[in-house]
Amino acid sequence: MSLDGQGPRILLVGYNGANNTGSEARLLSIISDVRKVFGQDATITVPTLNEENLRRYLQEDERTRVQPIPSVFFFALRRLVKEHDLIMLVEGSCYMDTWAAPLLWAYLGASKYSKAYGKPCLAYAVDAGKLAGKRVHNVQRQASKVDLLVTRTTSSAARLRGWGVTAPIAVTDDNGFTFDATGDQGVLRRLWPGSGKIAGIAVVDFYLWPVVIRPFGQERDCYRWPYYFSHSRRRRRQSAELAIRWAELADRLVEEHGRSILLIAMEAVDERLAREVKGLMKNGERAFVLSAAEHDASEMTWALRDLDILLTSRYHASVLSMSAGVPQAAVGHDLRLHDLYLESGLHDDFYLDYNAPSLWEGLSDRADRLIREHEEIGARILATYSEHRERAERNIDLLREFALAHGLPVAK
Repeated sequence: MSLDGQGPRILLVGYNGANNTGSEARLLSIISDVRKVFGQDATITVPTLNEENLRRYLQEDERTRVQPIPSVFFFALRRLVKEHDLIMLVEGSCYMDTWAAPLLWAYLGASKYSKAYGKPCLAYAVDAGKLAGKRVHNVQRQASKVDLLVTRTTSSAARLRGWGVTAPIAVTDDNGFTFDATGDQGVLRRLWPGSGKIAGIAVVDFYLWPVVIRPFGQERDCYRWPYYFSHSRRRRRQSAELAIRWAELADRLVEEHGRSILLIAMEAVDERLAREVKGLMKNGERAFVLSAAEHDASEMTWALRDLDILLTSRYHASVLSMSAGVPQAAVGHDLRLHDLYLESGLHDDFYLDYNAPSLWEGLSDRADRLIREHEEIGARILATYSEHRERAERNIDLLREFALAHGLPVAK
């Protein structure tokens, strides 16, 4: 119980405020769960490196706090853990170093500090993915200190157990499946009237990642000092080739299938590649860039649901479009889309690794199939969505059971 006698103080540790549609949808869905379990008297604190961005979509009040933290965040994170009654790890990409090792350190640090201060710690519908070998032992040590690990795939649970993590593990699904999109359902048609049938392409520049710590670097490569994207001459060439290939496929969808092209930046950092693809297209007038830098998670979700087909390298573009049965194929560079498609029964037919031989020929063939078998594949997507949502709805039950088990007051 908090010191003011009102309700528990809950710290949500995640990738908050990055203008990332998936993280935004997860955070809002998780806050909704927390309010349902603990009531309006609970105090929720959301730490962030990007205060201005976070305030775009999170309304602060006396019981919902936005807490800026510095880029070198360890002391601030330790203090916040000490001040709260429940620590929740809410970042989906929790136990992996695909994007940035410092993010992994934050989540492991939160677990370590929680154990040190005797605070209950819950990982809430998270993933385990690729790790550099030297980091597996650290994950094994610190993740074992979490009181309950809830993973969003059975594959993630298996990896954690394989690494020797001894904490209790439950498997549910991603909170994005229970995200309640509000606002303008016709946002895409309002922004882009007369667009007709639309093929969505959710891009990721695989060659920017992971973010690394450097004392200095080029301004265009700076995420937030001292974090820089992993660019080199070779990586820049690979990024340029990626844009060319996406542009060629987009032109083919326009010319052979009559589709307009929505280039989707699910995170603001994706916008540079999306605009480059549009600029390289011969039919660039038939393309439109939709960016999380300008549109909130609800608007992005409604746009995704209005697509005819989707080709995605972003996990949450897949998740948030499924409720509308949008036929889709994925190009993945980590294990999240791989695992999602595996558990959705889509992997063998519609998943490709980003460095697969004949990637673009394979993706072009899959795009043809999505259009040719639109109704059949859409029905498959709707069926798997129902299963995912049912599993995701278990998260709130586990949260309530966890709270009661640790003596935290819950709403009646």
